[in-house]
Amino acid sequence: MGSGLPDHASDLVGVIALAIGLAMDATAVAATRGLRARRGEGLLLAALFGGFQAGMAALGWLLGDYGGRYVAAWDHWIAFGLLAAIGGKMLLDARRLGDAEPDQRPPGGPLLYLGLALATSIDAGAAGITLPLLAVPPGFALAVIGAVTALLTLIGYRAGNALGRRLGSRLEVVGGLVLIAIGVKLLVEHL
Repeated sequence: MGSGLPDHASDLVGVIALAIGLAMDATAVAATRGLRARRGEGLLLAALFGGFQAGMAALGWLLGDYGGRYVAAWDHWIAFGLLAAIGGKMLLDARRLGDAEPDQRPPGGPLLYLGLALATSIDAGAAGITLPLLAVPPGFALAVIGAVTALLTLIGYRAGNALGRRLGSRLEVVGGLVLIAIGVKLLVEHL
């Protein structure tokens, strides 16, 4: 493993599968944000989601056994709270702003973007604990996790944008409900 790359294709497939699994929440959230796309938001979300996903996995890896039990004890509550609050805000905005054009809607602020990045990456902290068990260097796995999340975030954002243009503001209500459902799913899975 002198090059820092996995020796076997199955090792690489395992890392990519882990990265895809971790990126699913970020992809779904990006798709809901894409419903009312704003210039540059997709790239910002990709950078934040990919960076937070890799960063939280690194934090889990570094904290190891000590921090793992604390991350696992609270991660689902934090993610649920953030996603439910953001989904609820989307529902309120959809009702209040109706069919206003995307440029007339208020842009997401730094707290919104950071909250979404944190909420979608908390599970990566717990997954990071398992990185030493993989047959790949943890640094390589972290890079793959960040890159896959960023790529899938962009794809999800674009897909949400395409649907949003076709279906309008009704889809934003669905997006808010999806965020709340993801939060509930995470909570139920961990209880």
